Amino acid sequence: MTGALRPWADRSTRLLCPAVVRVGVSGHRLLPNESKAELVAIVDAVLAELGDPGTVVSSVAEGADRLVAWRALRRPGWELLVVLPMAPDDYAADFGTAVSRDEFMRLLDAASEIDQVPDQPDRATAYLAAGLRVLERSDVLIALWDGEPARGRGGTADIVARARAGGRPVAWIHVGTEGPAGTKVTKERWPWPV
Repeated sequence: MTGALRPWADRSTRLLCPAVVRVGVSGHRLLPNESKAELVAIVDAVLAELGDPGTVVSSVAEGADRLVAWRALRRPGWELLVVLPMAPDDYAADFGTAVSRDEFMRLLDAASEIDQVPDQPDRATAYLAAGLRVLERSDVLIALWDGEPARGRGGTADIVARARAGGRPVAWIHVGTEGPAGTKVTKERWPWPV
């Protein structure tokens, strides 16, 4: 089915909707606790809109990456492609608790593929390289983002800017803020039914 189009693809947008969509994830590591149930519902709705099966492409960092990965893995036929910025043990050192490191290892075990970017001169460059690889291996991007500039090199703002510049469809889930007219999700170049 590779390359096949979904029957509802809007050909006027000139975007091809693959039969098995690859969904990249970028977002904040710290998500507001008070809205977690709402974020789960929004992520579930966006994934449902994309249809089954699919592949989520994620670096499985704490927060947004893991939320979307776990929600996707609950769907029928979805797989996880993990993109690592560095060797797993080195990357796991960035996760603050043993519980978080264990969750990271469980997601690695659940992955159908693990793609580690080549060695980089420093951690910031490695994170940027991983974010760009996630984008490169994705058809669309889900971003759980507050809309603010990146707090570090390769942050969510940088990845969203690259996705937009490349014409990639983006579902921006507003974290900690609301979008235009009080929306919680803004879809850009979105070829799927809204």
